[in-house]
Amino acid sequence: MHYRRLGRTGLKVSEISLGAWLTFGNQIDEQTAVDLVHAAYEHGVNFFDNADVYANGQAEIVMGKAIKSLQRETLVISSKVFWPTFPGPNGRGLSRKHIFESIHASLRRLGTDYVDLYFCHRYDPDTPFEEVARAMDDLVHQGKVLYWGTSEWEAYQIAEVYSACREFGLVPPSMEQPQYNLFHRKRVEDHIMPLARDLGMGLTTFSPLYFGILTGKYNDGIPAGSRASHEDMAWLRERITPERIAIVRQLTALAQELGLTTSQLAIAWVLRRKEVSSVITGASRLEQLDENLAAAEAVEKLTNDILERIDALFGDNHFE
Repeated sequence: MHYRRLGRTGLKVSEISLGAWLTFGNQIDEQTAVDLVHAAYEHGVNFFDNADVYANGQAEIVMGKAIKSLQRETLVISSKVFWPTFPGPNGRGLSRKHIFESIHASLRRLGTDYVDLYFCHRYDPDTPFEEVARAMDDLVHQGKVLYWGTSEWEAYQIAEVYSACREFGLVPPSMEQPQYNLFHRKRVEDHIMPLARDLGMGLTTFSPLYFGILTGKYNDGIPAGSRASHEDMAWLRERITPERIAIVRQLTALAQELGLTTSQLAIAWVLRRKEVSSVITGASRLEQLDENLAAAEAVEKLTNDILERIDALFGDNHFE
């Protein structure tokens, strides 16, 4: 496993990390989740990503059980705040009230005294930048959060909250967590990455496989038991279009030419960017985890010629 600095901080995170979204507390049973965390840890993964709303908090409970037997000091654990977590008008957003209630609930579920990374899960237009920044600054000084950041914010929003931190002498955000993959790249490459370089922020990107579509498993239809076959996954089935599948089939052929799986090629493509501190991957089986982790060694196969061939496949249209 290789490790990268989180932007210009001194923290080092595994370049491939394991996330709980869609799987922990929902798609897979508790023991499988625990086994995945332990297997990832044994392979050198130190960053495990979570959020208060994943599986309505159950994902954090499962993660807490999984890390209980591991050495806490060696782990980088994250959570997030924004989406509704309790009833009433203050049960969502980035008000000081919701941030404080949410971090304490997350710490209880995770069974830890602090989280290493804490993300503002979305931008909140109802809360001033200064209020968000002061709340996060307080959590850092209280030792409940070591580094804070944003997730899926626009570049100008990140720049404004960073500026507010500098103006008021507060701890600024250290990282942003955007979706970044072959079908969703233009926004990140054109706006988020240049800002991250300027401000010294790390990127912990998610969905490198575009919700599983870039694995190639939907190349011949939707297999029974796959994520897209579930009744509550209509939003995913809408993304599995003939146009995208035609492209993924060609990507699969290129991956086979390189001796890789489609997943490994897609993850390696994300890892090629030095602005990316860690690629958050998901897994429901140990075999998937092993396949994803092996992508780190595939980056060296991405020559300029291969990257040009990939760009030609996807064209200027990145679809989202």
